[in-house]
Amino acid sequence: MDELNTTYVTLDGYIEVNKYRYVYFCIIFTLYIIIICSNSTIVYVIWIHKNLHEPMYIFIAALLLNCLLCITSVYPKLLIDFLSEKQVITYSACLFQFFIFYTLGSSELFLLAAMAYDRYVAICKPLEYPAIMNKTTVSIFLVVSWLIPAFHIAVQAIASAEATLCNFNLKGIFCNNAVYTLQCVRSRLIIVFGVVGLIDLIILPLLFIVFTYTNIFIISYQSCKEVRKKAAETCLPHLLVLISISCLSIYDVSIARVESDFPKIARLLMTLQIVLYHPLFNPFIYGLKMKEISKQLKRFFCHARIITCINYEC
Repeated sequence: MDELNTTYVTLDGYIEVNKYRYVYFCIIFTLYIIIICSNSTIVYVIWIHKNLHEPMYIFIAALLLNCLLCITSVYPKLLIDFLSEKQVITYSACLFQFFIFYTLGSSELFLLAAMAYDRYVAICKPLEYPAIMNKTTVSIFLVVSWLIPAFHIAVQAIASAEATLCNFNLKGIFCNNAVYTLQCVRSRLIIVFGVVGLIDLIILPLLFIVFTYTNIFIISYQSCKEVRKKAAETCLPHLLVLISISCLSIYDVSIARVESDFPKIARLLMTLQIVLYHPLFNPFIYGLKMKEISKQLKRFFCHARIITCINYEC
């Protein structure tokens, strides 16, 4: 619908929102707070402890911060929609949400690729590690991880802004790949950059990560028990996160491809998994599996408990 030259899109992925709006709101709000607190706590712990100011932990902090920004582009709008009579969004705001979500989402694979390279140098070339993984290298990895996805997604968002719309009902609860189903005809630019983006943002980083960890495990297997233990302790959390991102990426790509008769409840559950599992489980994976982070977290909560007890006695 067009009103005062503003195009509105109806978010048609909700199920009985009028009946369960407060239930939905309480669940998502609670999860949002848990995600913010858990991710922020680990970022804060890494920031305040200088012994964690190493490339691996800096990349972990960047990944968790990335998650926080990514879900913040989705969750506040979800909460507003639950309490609204109509679940609508302007097309320009929809494209902005699309841009932020996919830029930050794609950055995660680049950050995981940087982590994989960091682990490769640490385990396979330990003597050269300080020279290779210096502040400049880390800064370049971080900048590239955000700039390349931003460029790719910006082109698709701008091209989508120029497209003519024939449908104003988006089968989803936020603006993901399903925005392309609103367009009368998908332009050649969007199709070409979609393929290029698939290769540059997903396939190449995944291949690099798989190749790097394969080399790590081959060299670790041929080395002593201590090296194998170090590889398992530091690489396992990254691999768990990688598997999570890969599965959710497949979910997301498939959402734009499924037919209109795909069950609405199944589509909703698939969409929720994209914005729920990864940011919720990441801090627990890194907090429990990374020995140094786990140790500092225990000290942090112990210190907080002591201060609380002292204040309570006062």
